[in-house]
Amino acid sequence: MSMSGSVTVHMRANPEAIWDLVADVTRIGEFSPETFEAEWLEGATGPAVGAKFRGHVKRNGVGPVYWAPCEVTECEPGRVFAFAVGTADRPMNSWRYEISPTDDGADVTESFALPDNPMTRVYWLLLGRARGRTNERGMRQTLERIRAVVEG
Repeated sequence: MSMSGSVTVHMRANPEAIWDLVADVTRIGEFSPETFEAEWLEGATGPAVGAKFRGHVKRNGVGPVYWAPCEVTECEPGRVFAFAVGTADRPMNSWRYEISPTDDGADVTESFALPDNPMTRVYWLLLGRARGRTNERGMRQTLERIRAVVEG
């Protein structure tokens, strides 16, 4: 059972410019339909492996509203930005942006993956299809909004 999903959108823009937007968590509120703000924590001022931040989430765009702690797990400028919700050792969910250069810009893939444990398997069995569709709609919306900025 795959407890993950992804969406890819082509952008006619420089991969570094795209990466600058996805890796600046303080701008997520401009793009995400669920996370309306984020802030770096513990002295972090930008993306780096191990940097911590928290995102202010309005689940499904309606609630509940909560702060989610996050930790950057991959950080390769112009190519990859990924983070764990929770901590890298014990993620509740992992999110990843991969930027693949093309002749006229880049293909940008946003993906999520839940950890494989009994609790998430039960969650996915009961609610996974609906949540997976919601995540895929949200990822597409996020990437389309990023594309509008970098192509604008």
